[in-house]
Parts: sequence; C-alpha cells; structure tokens
Amino acid sequence: MASAELQGKYQKLAQEYSKLRAQNQVLKKGVVDEQANSAALKEQLKMKDQSLRKLQQEMDSLTFRNLQLAKRVELLQDELALSEPRGKKNKKSGESSSQLSQEQKSVFDEDLQKKIEENERLHIQFFEADEQHKHVEAELRSRLATLEMEAAQHQAVVDGLTRKYMETIEKLQNDKAKLEVKSQTLEKEAKECRLRTEECQLQLKNLHDDLSGRLEESLSIITEKVPFNDTKYSQYNALNVPLHNRRHQLKMRDIAGQALAFVQDLVMALLNFHTYTEQRIQIFPIDSAIEPISPLNQKFSQYLHENASYVRPLEEGMLHLFESITEDTVTVLETTVKLKTFSEHLTSYICFLKKILPYQLKSLEEECESSLCTSALRARNLELAQDMKKMTAVFEKLETYIHLLALPSTEPDGLLRTNYGSVLTNVGAALHGFHDVVKDISKHYSQKATIEHELPTATQKLITTNDCILSSLVALTNGAGKIASFFSNNLDCFIASLSYGPKAASGFISPLSAECMLQYKRKAAAYMKALRKPLLESVPYEEALANRRVLLSSTESREGLAQQVQQSLEKISKLEQEKEHWMLEAQLAKIKLEKENQRIADKLRSTSSGQGLGLAQENATGVNAAGREEASAKAVLEPAHSTSLIGILTRTSDNEVPDVESREDLIKNHYMARIVELTSQLQLADSKSVHFYAECRALSKRLALAEKSKDALTEDMKVAGQNISRLQDELTTTKRSYEDQLSMMSDHLCSMNETLSKQREEIDTLKMSSKGNSKKNKSR
Repeated sequence: MASAELQGKYQKLAQEYSKLRAQNQVLKKGVVDEQANSAALKEQLKMKDQSLRKLQQEMDSLTFRNLQLAKRVELLQDELALSEPRGKKNKKSGESSSQLSQEQKSVFDEDLQKKIEENERLHIQFFEADEQHKHVEAELRSRLATLEMEAAQHQAVVDGLTRKYMETIEKLQNDKAKLEVKSQTLEKEAKECRLRTEECQLQLKNLHDDLSGRLEESLSIITEKVPFNDTKYSQYNALNVPLHNRRHQLKMRDIAGQALAFVQDLVMALLNFHTYTEQRIQIFPIDSAIEPISPLNQKFSQYLHENASYVRPLEEGMLHLFESITEDTVTVLETTVKLKTFSEHLTSYICFLKKILPYQLKSLEEECESSLCTSALRARNLELAQDMKKMTAVFEKLETYIHLLALPSTEPDGLLRTNYGSVLTNVGAALHGFHDVVKDISKHYSQKATIEHELPTATQKLITTNDCILSSLVALTNGAGKIASFFSNNLDCFIASLSYGPKAASGFISPLSAECMLQYKRKAAAYMKALRKPLLESVPYEEALANRRVLLSSTESREGLAQQVQQSLEKISKLEQEKEHWMLEAQLAKIKLEKENQRIADKLRSTSSGQGLGLAQENATGVNAAGREEASAKAVLEPAHSTSLIGILTRTSDNEVPDVESREDLIKNHYMARIVELTSQLQLADSKSVHFYAECRALSKRLALAEKSKDALTEDMKVAGQNISRLQDELTTTKRSYEDQLSMMSDHLCSMNETLSKQREEIDTLKMSSKGNSKKNKSR
C-alpha cells in the first residue's frame, strides 16, 4: 500500500513537473521573441537617430547658410540704399553705371530668388522632417512604454514562476524528506510485518490444526449422535424450542398490561355512554315519568340495557390474553390463543352495535320530527347519525383486522406471514380512525347539548344526563387517543416480534406445532430445574490429567485386565473345588472323631477315675485338633514351639509318649499348614507374574507409542524445516523487492533533484536576462 501511494505521488509530481516544464518552454519562447522584437526596435531606433542627426546637421547647415544669405541681402540692401542717392546726382554720368547696376541687381535678384526658394524648400523639408521625427518619436515612446509594460508583466510572470518553482522545489524537498522518513518507517513496518507474518503463520498453523481437529471431532459427533438434520424441514424445525428471550417476554407482558389498562378505560367509557344514552331516551323527547315513550324507544332502551353483557367480555378477554403472556412462554401470533377469544367478544359487541344502530337512527329521526326540535338541533342530529354509522364501520374494520391477527393461532392458512406487518399497520390506522370518529361525536354532541340546554322545556334531569354523556364521550375520546398512540408507538416492536420463533426458519407452521413446542419448552424447563442439584466434589482438572496419563501408561489395559480376571476366576473355581474337597474331608474327620470319642468314653467307664482324667485330656486335645481342621487357616500349633514335624515329635516325646492316632493328627496338621503356606506362596508368585507381564505389555505399548510420536515429530520437523526454508526464500525475495523499490525511489528522487537544479538555472538565466533588458530599457 505504501509503495502504491508513493508511486501515485511520484506520478502526480511528474505530471505537474511536465506541465511546468511545458509552461517554462512557452515562456522562454515568448521571452526570446520579445528580446528579438526589442533588438529590432533598437536597430530601428538607432537608424532613426542617425537619420535625425543627419537632418539636424543639414538643418544646422541650412540655418547657417540662411543667416549668411540674410546678412548678404542686408549688405546688398545697404549698398543699394547708398547707391540710389548717388545715382540721382550722377544721372547723367551714371546712366552707364546704372545699366551696369541694373544688370547686377537682376543677377542678385535671381540669385536671391533662388536662395529664397531653396530656403523655402529647406524650411518645408525641415518642417516635414521635424513632424516625421516627432511622430516617430511618439510611436517609439508609446512602443517603448508598451514594451516596458510587457517587460514588467513578463518580469512579474517570471517572478511568479520563480516563486512557484521555489515553492515547488521546497515542497519537493519536503516531500523528499517525508518520503525518506516514510521509507525508513516503511522499512521498520516491513520488518515488523515480517515478524508478524511469521507469528501469524505459526498461529495460522496452530489454528488450522486445532480447527481441523475440532472439525473431525464435530463431524464424528454429528455422524454418531445426530440421526438427521431437523432444521432442514420446516415441519420438524417448528417443533424445536427457540432461545428463551426473557427481555422480549417481559416487554410483551408490559405492553399487554398497558393495553389491558387502556381497554378497561375504554370499556368503562362505553358502558357509561350506553347507560347514559338509555337514561336520555327515558326523558327526551318524552319523559317516561309523565307519559309512555314510543315503542321504538322502548325497544332501543331494552337493547341498551343489555350493553354490559356485550361490553364487559371485552375486558375479560383482554385480561385472559394478559394472563396468558408470562415469562416462561413464547409470545408470537401462533401462540396467543386467547386473542381468538378477544376477537369473538369484539365480534359479539359489533353485532350489538349493528343491532342498536337502526334504533338509534330512528330515535334521532323521532327527535327531529318532534315540535321542540329546531333546525340547528336537526342538523346536529343528522351529523350524529352519520357519526354513529362511521363508528360502527370503524369497529367492523377493527374487528376484521383483529380477527385476521387471531387466525395464525387457529387456522395457519388463513393469513400469510408476509401480511402480518400490513395487518398490524391497518390496525393502527383503524384505531386512529376510531379516535377521529369519537372526537367528532363528542364535538357534535356538545353542540347538540348546548342547543338543548337553551330550549325552554329543558329540564334539570336532561341537562344532567347530557353532561354525563359528554363526560363519557370525553373519557371515550381520551381512551381511544391513548390506545391509538400506544399502538402506533409500539408498532415497530410488534412487527419486530414477528421474527421471534424457531431458529433458521420463517416461523411456526401451525398452532399444533406451536403447542407442541410449548410442551417441549415446559419439559425442557422441568428437566433443567431437575438438573439444578448440588454437584458432587469432582477431581481437579490437573489431577484428572495426571490420572489420565497414568491410566494411559499403566499396566491395567483392557485385555490385560480381562486375562487377569479370567485367571482369577479359574483360580477361584479351583479353590472352591479344593474347599469342597477339604470340607468333605473335615466332615469325615468329625465322624471319625465322634466314633473315637465314643470308644474312649466306653473305655473311661471301665477304667478308674485317674486313668479317665488322662483320657479326658487326650480327648480335649483331639477336639482342639478337629477345630483347627475346620478353620484351615488356624491349623497350626502355638508359635512358641517349633512347627516342624521333628520338633513336635521331640516335644511330645519329652512330655509323654503319644499314641498312634495323636501322632497321625500332628502329622496331618503339619502337612495342612505346609499346604496352606505353599498355596499362599503360589498365589503371591502368580500375582507377581501377572503384574510383571502386564507391566511388560504396557511398556511395550508405551514403546510403540513413543516410536509413533517420534515418527510424527520427525515429520513435523521436516515440515517445519521446509516452512522455514520457504519463509527464508520469501524473506529474501521481499527484501530484494523492497531494496529494488528503494533504489528506484532514490533514482527517481535524484532525477527530480537534477531537473529541479536545471529549472533553477533556467530561472536564474531568465532573471538575469530580464534584469539586463529592464536596465537597457531604463537607460534608453
């Protein structure tokens, strides 16, 4: 970018320099032409000066000659004057001399005449030369003045160009300095950019690896976990629960609460208006307390008496709609089912208005036909009749649009989603129309009430009823204005809320799908609530990573554990079989012991008491031996004595000589203890062998993983080396390109400096020439 900007600046400077050079050439040519013209004029001026000097010299010589001739004429005249008296005296003698003087006089006269003519001619020539000289001098002076003006203009132009060239030179020098500074900064930026590119390439590589891993993981999860894409089809996508927008729900509930308050005010105003209209019919134009009113007004009063059953449901429907909008629901047209109820109540009220409209019009006509009605009152009644028709029409229009808005929650094909915005806009326009109609009704009814109050038959009850009707109309006007402005202010919010629905879809397909979505939303909320339980203490992340590494590198692999379990099961089965065998052996030994005890008891009865006591001790030792056989783990003698067979026999031989059976029991117990000891040693050796086998297997696996990681690291090192070499090549190429650009820039700056120095020299020469010309002109 910086090089492109520099090239653009240099191109602009080159263009300006070429323009200035062309202008300089033109100015140089003009100066040369003016110099040639001034030289020619100088030559002409010299020639004119020379001719003028010649004419002046001739004129001087002629004037000198003329003076000589004048003096000669005077002398001749003096001589003539002296000769005349002498001639008179000497007539006779001077006849001959007179003749001579007459001839001389004629000669002198001719000579004088010639001199006079020549003098006259010279005077004419001198006058003509003088006039011509003055004319030429005036022309030359005017030409000199014009040339001086042109020279001054040219000097001003030259000075302007000089200043411009100096400014251009300074500007170019400043640009040169800036460009040098910029080139240095660009070099620094280039270095920084190279470093950044290296960092970015490393980051890009890391990100690429990370993203590729994430992509593979995501694709595997999608292929394993996602059976189908439900957002592809609008029917399935409509069942997805949208993101919960609590702010939207709170705002919609707030708007619904404001609308409920406005509808309550409007309902109260309509109830008062219909009720006070019923009271007015009872007292005007005929008071029902004095005489019965007409059957038409009776029917009209009966219908008006039922207004609460049609107006109150509007408030109830709006209340139900407000209660249906909660923080946990999704509020769109497809889910606002209660809007249909409000539309039905509004339709019933429209039917009520249509039912009472003919009676109202006939009642106004009846008022106009009464004797108390004036022309102004009749005009007001006609205006009110038109206003009532307009109000009914406006309510019908409003009911139509609200019915259209209620269609998406009941009939999905009844209203296209693209028409939601236009319907909402028309609802706002209908509300403003309703406000305008109610204002007209209030205005005309106030005029009518004023006229009726001026009637002589106006009662206090009529005045009070009219005031109540006017107050209800004022309340109705205010309520209509508030609800119209409220709807207009929130129209953008209503239109924006239409897009609140399933993700990546145009909206809910049908009310059934919206209801299913709400059920799913409630289930999801219940599930999330059930998940809100205190979490158990988990293993820290670092410890879990360490355990994972231990598990990956431990000996307890799946196959090894399976083999260990299989071997353990086989050993357990063998041990169970041996246990059953030894249990049978123990039962047989018990039976033998009982028989032996019985035999010994029989012997004791036949022997003496001393011998019986010894036998009893022998029986007690036999019973203890049998108990030790049942325990199988405690079947050893006391640890203070030797457990070997020789030691037992030696100990027993020291005390007393046992019989054969007690010796067999001792031998049996010794071998049982030995078997138990050998089995425990065998189990320990088996467990150690399994442990060593599993550890060797894990070590082999770790060795294989290490070799794989080594291969992967060598590949990465190769790729990194290739990338480093490629980046070094790119760095060298970028360095060369930057050096070439800098050399080109320096060459261009040098050429510009040379051209600027040449322009300075040309400007100096022009200055010198213009100064010399101006000095010459001044000297002339």
